[in-house]
Amino acid sequence: MALSLSSRSFFTSSYKSLSPLKNPFSSFPIRQYRVLFVLDPCKYNNKTTRYKLPIRRSSFPTHASTALQEAPAPNEKIVLPTNESSDGLLRIRHTCAHVMAMAVQKLYPDAKVTIGPWIDSGFYYDFDMEPLTDRDLKRIKKEMDRIISRNLPLVREEVSRDEAQRRIMSINEPYKIEILESIQEEPITIYHIGDEWWDLCAGPHVETTGKINKKAIELESVAGAYWRGDVKKPMLQRIYGTAWENEDQLKAYLHFKEEAKRRDHRRIGQDLDLFSIQAAGGGLVFWHPKGAIIRHIIEDTWKTIHMERGYDLLYTPHVAKADLWKISGHLDFYKENMFDQMEIEEELFQLRPMNCPYHVLIYKRQLHSYRDFPIRVAELGTVYRYELSGSLHGLFRVRGFTQGQPASAYKATCISQVILLTVAGADHDDAHIFCLEDQIKDEIRGVLDLTEEILQQFGFDKYEVNLSTRPEKAVGDDEIWEKATFALKDALEDKGWSYQIDDGGGAFYGPKIDLKIEDALGRKWQCSTIQACFDLAPYLLCNPSLTHELLQVDFNLPQRFNITYVDSNQERKRPIMIHRAVLGSLERFFGVLIENYAGDFPLWLSPIQARVLPVTDAQLQYCNEVGKKLKASGIRVEVCSGERLPKLIRNAEKQKIPLMAVVGPKEVETETITVRSRLAGELGNMSIDEFISKTKTASENRTFL
Repeated sequence: MALSLSSRSFFTSSYKSLSPLKNPFSSFPIRQYRVLFVLDPCKYNNKTTRYKLPIRRSSFPTHASTALQEAPAPNEKIVLPTNESSDGLLRIRHTCAHVMAMAVQKLYPDAKVTIGPWIDSGFYYDFDMEPLTDRDLKRIKKEMDRIISRNLPLVREEVSRDEAQRRIMSINEPYKIEILESIQEEPITIYHIGDEWWDLCAGPHVETTGKINKKAIELESVAGAYWRGDVKKPMLQRIYGTAWENEDQLKAYLHFKEEAKRRDHRRIGQDLDLFSIQAAGGGLVFWHPKGAIIRHIIEDTWKTIHMERGYDLLYTPHVAKADLWKISGHLDFYKENMFDQMEIEEELFQLRPMNCPYHVLIYKRQLHSYRDFPIRVAELGTVYRYELSGSLHGLFRVRGFTQGQPASAYKATCISQVILLTVAGADHDDAHIFCLEDQIKDEIRGVLDLTEEILQQFGFDKYEVNLSTRPEKAVGDDEIWEKATFALKDALEDKGWSYQIDDGGGAFYGPKIDLKIEDALGRKWQCSTIQACFDLAPYLLCNPSLTHELLQVDFNLPQRFNITYVDSNQERKRPIMIHRAVLGSLERFFGVLIENYAGDFPLWLSPIQARVLPVTDAQLQYCNEVGKKLKASGIRVEVCSGERLPKLIRNAEKQKIPLMAVVGPKEVETETITVRSRLAGELGNMSIDEFISKTKTASENRTFL
């Protein structure tokens, strides 16, 4: 039998275990399969042909990470090395940056060089020159190939600072003078490519350019970048490239890159009408009806689990007097990330960049006894951060967001570079726990359990956990640092989670736990934080230039706001304040969800669970009746008509609707519907009550259809 497939005839999907012999409405064991379904949308009346083509798992991998990447090859799975796992790869990438700079200056003699480091997937170099095009990149790549083919040696040379300055000035490279001034070590090291080009550099590099496989290199893109990241300084041309050890690795990486592009939440958000960023303001998210439904589900799940675990929910204002942010330290240390103040009746007010001070004020409204602890409060509060327009990025970097404290930035390992992604005004899942010292461990363990429960609800069950300890510069005495660090470590070990120690990686106000979740491509996303913080830096709790953490134990804000409790000896003591966030910002988490599922949300999370489709308009009245009954039962449904049935089915598939209820003359006569699953094909004819029962059961059980 021959199959003729158009571009819209097939789709792939990754979902929980699905057997053709098993009713898709039943619950499944937790395994993953990748299946290609080929649908013939032109047939109806229970005769739609569904071809299930088994695809080798290696051909459609579920995971492909830039940390430990797996990408498909025709007959085998290729594990991509990283800079950490392969010193040779790091040297190749670093040398490629130098070779590219040499090629650029050969082709464009007036170009001035700046810096050119290696990054997670390759390298880049910044140039002060006229804007480049894709055509220019092809010319540069050809020149790089010529340099590589010449097998030129890379030679390290040590010179004095004065000699380095003399050489730089002789070739008129002003940016290198500035770089030289920032180098503290002596002597100064220079790397030569042959006797034709050199650069200030500490290395390492390959021995000769011939060690680079020119067929495993690709120049990816060019972008603008301010020198030193300062908008007041010149705009440079940044060329990004990727480099690997062999061609197979490059092909696997490019496949991964295309898959990441297919999952881009900005494109999917537009295609599925989930959200938009309007001309009303860059970085301000408009949640469309379908996106708002998913947000409602996320919030409802978050609130339910928190209340079950003893948290009280809060709602606090979006603005406050500027004095509040002076007390908290934000105006002293974080002002550049805050919007301008507004004057109201001769008083200055400030949009909130975080929620912590509000929760402290609520605690402080009354005197507490040691018997009251622990006190747990949580809020989905919108905060606002000032971000440069050029740094905004879909849902990952915005100016208004709903957060759960602390709302730090997080790092996502992306397809071409490591990008620090922050949310500048959005909704965060923010919670604080006020407790006694001897309660820290149990409360942290409770946060770990809560985090696991929430993340698993949304399909994330693979984590990378880091425990960051006291840095060289820190506040607080050794004893309290040891207690807080031990509590974090003890809770992790009690939980049974493996973790890595980031020695000295804590904030100077306290140790912390960072948790990264792994998506369907194996990318790591920082979402959750637990941290212990000390005296002097509340601004860091939500600083978007830092990594986003899961939990923070705070000895700082209690000090600044002078909050106390009465102990068993009737003495005033200061409580411990734990900051923690599970999802980070809702906007960012929604973006991660979109890319994890590629917009193909499971039934329980899908904004539209079912679409009722008439064969002709003669069945439209009955379809509307079916739709009303499904809505009354809590099923998210819509009725679509006005097109021929094959097109209605194709449209539903494009919109990734999990279930379709098809209605023809026979269904009207028998008061039934014919159910079609987007992933499992025809499910047959059933009564409306049966469909409602199975759909609700599947949704409640988080079944992937």
